Amino acid sequence: MEHAMAQAEQPRGTAEGREGGAAKAPEHDARRLTAGGPSAVIRLNGMDYQLRITRAGKLILTK
Repeated sequence: MEHAMAQAEQPRGTAEGREGGAAKAPEHDARRLTAGGPSAVIRLNGMDYQLRITRAGKLILTK
């Protein structure tokens, strides 16, 4: 019963809340990824993706 209550109190949107107690996903500061600039290239399986920080402070990831 105590475990069920603790699990229900997990914050929504966190790795623990989604995974039911699984390890927390790694966190990365977007400004560090872009080295303080507006964009960065992220590669996955030989494909390049562009991560952009908008003037409004939102993130956009495009192929």
